[in-house]
Amino acid sequence: MAKAKPFIKWAGGKGQLIEQLEALLPADFDKRGNVNYIEPFVGGGAMLFYMLQAHPNIQSAVINDINPDLTDCYRTIRDNPFVLISILEDIQAQYYSLGNEESRKLFFMECRERYNAKGLTKEDNSALFIFLNRTCFNGLYRVNKAGKFNVPFGKAVAPTICDSSTLLSDSEILQKVTILTGDFEQTMEFADNDSFFYFDPPYRPLSSTSYFNDYSKEAFNDEAQIRLKKFCDRLNSLGISFMLSNSDGKSLNPDDTFFEDLFAGYSINRVWASRMINSNASKRGKLSEILVNNYLSHNQTNLLSCI
Repeated sequence: MAKAKPFIKWAGGKGQLIEQLEALLPADFDKRGNVNYIEPFVGGGAMLFYMLQAHPNIQSAVINDINPDLTDCYRTIRDNPFVLISILEDIQAQYYSLGNEESRKLFFMECRERYNAKGLTKEDNSALFIFLNRTCFNGLYRVNKAGKFNVPFGKAVAPTICDSSTLLSDSEILQKVTILTGDFEQTMEFADNDSFFYFDPPYRPLSSTSYFNDYSKEAFNDEAQIRLKKFCDRLNSLGISFMLSNSDGKSLNPDDTFFEDLFAGYSINRVWASRMINSNASKRGKLSEILVNNYLSHNQTNLLSCI
């Protein structure tokens, strides 16, 4: 069986940061029994799939996202992987049979229109969700204010549209995962003393032109970031461990202390990440991100010098 891993490309995915995140888990994490792993902004799920495979003491998990097409895709993979694979195999065969870029673009646009029109079965909708992710520009998921997916064609000639081995591995590991759709605060209903929360919310933009958090029609602005911090305060008051990722304003502006001020009193570490999803190639590259937690970790020293 193949290793479980993200089935889509997702802006801000944590695959490249796994080792750094692992180093900043609670020092006693593997000694804890029956851990309930909760991820309120699951996105592509890199951390989810890693944690469930690397830490067998995680007995249950809860994931959530505000994007219903994303969470329906997780449910389809968990509950009906073979139906999904069959649909994706048909789509892949059709796409591969097209002889030129113009016909592939037309096929992409037709699929995007069907996807935005909705009225599909969950399996068909999930298949188009994956197809569009594999064939759109830069693998970016973005919607307009009406909630319509509007990323253009990416000109891919022969992308892997149906990765059946990954889908089956993901399905197996998702069997012990509860999947929610909606606001992150609803995950509190599933919290207990054995819970560990990992937050990877839409990142606070580093500039006025860097809004890559339009994964849903609902904005995640500074007010939402503050509401998330208050949620973390509630967890802390209950003795529940959490780790939170976000952008590091200081990486571009030394005077941007938004998160230092917001999370004063908590541990803040910095890690390196490559930002690859940007329409402007000159703006792709290494930047620091922050990791906030409320416990003693394996590595209490900053992974970067303070900026």
